[in-house]
Amino acid sequence: MVTLQGNLIYLRALEPEDLDFIFTIENDETIWELSSTQTPYSKYVLKNYLENAHLDIYDAKQLRLVIVNKHHAPVGLIDLFDFDFKNKRAGVGIVVYHKKDRHAGYGTEALKLVTQYAKTHLNLHQLFCNIEAGNTASLHLFKQQGFTSVGLKKDWNYANGTFKSEYLLQRILN
Repeated sequence: MVTLQGNLIYLRALEPEDLDFIFTIENDETIWELSSTQTPYSKYVLKNYLENAHLDIYDAKQLRLVIVNKHHAPVGLIDLFDFDFKNKRAGVGIVVYHKKDRHAGYGTEALKLVTQYAKTHLNLHQLFCNIEAGNTASLHLFKQQGFTSVGLKKDWNYANGTFKSEYLLQRILN
């Protein structure tokens, strides 16, 4: 699909062979606070998830795509979640998993591609995201792509014995 093809990466649907990659990401406790995860996922649960990943975004209310580099290796995931067809909006979340792959332009291009897809193919009016106040890299990425901060949720998430504030950002897709 041309819409999901960039210069550095392309986005593709989940495949059964993504099980180990997703298992690694979902069970990495260092990033659990990004998604409010509290417990590990079994391969069985993730295998069932992959078997149902073909469901239409209108039914599942979410879409997870794999970020794949030019060597055809998965480097991360980008999600549309809380899909609200009536109000024409969805949340967006992204993870570029390995530190060596960060700051290589993969996240920027993935966000551009999924934003264009949301506008062109899903006819969405807006995207939103929630980013922990101390996550300067993600704040920079989303602001660089036209997202604006519309609020700060103080002491919103509790992780590692500390309350952390979280920004709500949104982008109106004209």
